[in-house]
Amino acid sequence: MEELTGVVVTEYLERNAREFPDEVALVELNPDEPDKRRTSWKEFDLIQSERFKPYRREITWNVFNEKANRFANMLISRGIKKGDKVAILMYNCLEWLPIYFGVLKTGAIAVPFNFRYDAEEILYCAQLAEVDVIVFGQQFIGRIEVNAEPLSRNRLMIYVGDGCPDFAESYHTLVEDCSSRTPNVPLSLDDYGAIYFSSGTTGFPKAILHKHLSLSQAAEMERIHHATTRKDNFLCIPPLYHTGAKFHWMGSLVAGSKAVLLKGTKPQTILEAISDEQCTIAWLLVPWAQDILDALDRGDLKLSDYKLDQWRLMHIGAQPVPPSLIKRWLAYFPNHQYDTNYGLSESTGPGCVHLGMENVAKVGAIGIPGYRWECKIIDENGNAVKQGEVGELCVKGPGVMTCYYNNPEATAETIKDGWLLTGDMAMQDPDGFYFLVDRKKDVIVSGGENIYPVQIEDFIRKNEKVKDVAVIGLSDHRLGEKTAAIIEIKDGFTATKEEIDEFCMGLPRYKRPKEIIFADIPRNATGKIEKPKLRERYGAHRLVEQENKS
Repeated sequence: MEELTGVVVTEYLERNAREFPDEVALVELNPDEPDKRRTSWKEFDLIQSERFKPYRREITWNVFNEKANRFANMLISRGIKKGDKVAILMYNCLEWLPIYFGVLKTGAIAVPFNFRYDAEEILYCAQLAEVDVIVFGQQFIGRIEVNAEPLSRNRLMIYVGDGCPDFAESYHTLVEDCSSRTPNVPLSLDDYGAIYFSSGTTGFPKAILHKHLSLSQAAEMERIHHATTRKDNFLCIPPLYHTGAKFHWMGSLVAGSKAVLLKGTKPQTILEAISDEQCTIAWLLVPWAQDILDALDRGDLKLSDYKLDQWRLMHIGAQPVPPSLIKRWLAYFPNHQYDTNYGLSESTGPGCVHLGMENVAKVGAIGIPGYRWECKIIDENGNAVKQGEVGELCVKGPGVMTCYYNNPEATAETIKDGWLLTGDMAMQDPDGFYFLVDRKKDVIVSGGENIYPVQIEDFIRKNEKVKDVAVIGLSDHRLGEKTAAIIEIKDGFTATKEEIDEFCMGLPRYKRPKEIIFADIPRNATGKIEKPKLRERYGAHRLVEQENKS
């Protein structure tokens, strides 16, 4: 196993600013905002100036680094030091990453907040992580304001945008006169670097503490897994608060290559961005890839309308990927490299297991251990299972979290002898590839049989009318649990319960859904199906129905 280089991620930024100062580092694209350069002056005069924001902005590596230094020096002037914690609550924008790196350069711990948090979740996470500073954008004034008094008590509140609220200080005013020189704060891989939060789909999230070792591991691994070079241009769509988006981007940081932050997930928006900016790598979530394919199937999009020859790699993560989707994708994009990335915030995001661009024939697997990672599958007693048997996937490597911050009990349950227990059920085939079977907590026990919803979901997705599907267990008097399939039908199609039942005859009898529900599938910001919401919604609904019948 190769050793880490010993380089903390801030040093890559310093190097890029030194060696490629005038090259573009980041581009921000926002199709929903007007652009003075693309609008006639007559039309532009009609736009209220305070509402105007550029459609496209960019910064060079030198400007990126200077902005990070200014923010770092401002924080230091306000007493922020090593080990303090700075929360970031913003949508993707050009300010996001310079602020993040500014925090790291002070030796403080960066604490990205999920932009979907409501007021109470923001307060909860601020208190759980014991943050000293909260940096927030315009869209979050209302949610911050609800708990402004407890949030601003003994905390520096920094607002990024116009019209600063009275309980905060303006980011732009604070940094404008600060030095752009690198602060003299020694950093090592053993220093704490970031706190991320679990997805929170089972209640309030847990705070996940990582050292700089984790951040560097993720960045170097991404560059190696996807062979990122200075010629590449990475399209980043998911939110930067999430480990997946940020550490996929950090492959570009290590390579010293350009990246585009795109606001928008519509198929046309994605293809236009790839075409206009000449992106070579795009990381998509399953729903976005599905939407692109559906639009191509319907003829709403034509590949000939875009410049896509330079696009070499499409990779997917954050959830199980249906093999049928990739088969369809490669039919439209036969020259694409493809990769699946598996991971979790506790392992610094994606890549602890990855398919590998050379292993497209193994589509359906999550892959093999990633760069500097080890994997094993264990039973309920912690013993390794035989190859081909289902058990809990465990991973070990330099990207494993230090702990759940302020939660030693949960840490002890999740990390055992250096191994991270993922909570995912998996099996390994004779070639050494790992296949995700399901979440441990999502396994349905029906009539004494273990049923893995992902297997049923993959089968149902093969139906040409099905856009998305989630299989959950509902309480059943006779079986204990019964399988229910919540199915979202593609636009322009209709389907009946009888049609789905007939289609599912291709499944073993015990795996066939006992109940079919047609409805939209809720997913969180990282594309994961929110099954707790579905269980709560339809489980409670069915109990009421049963009580009414009795």
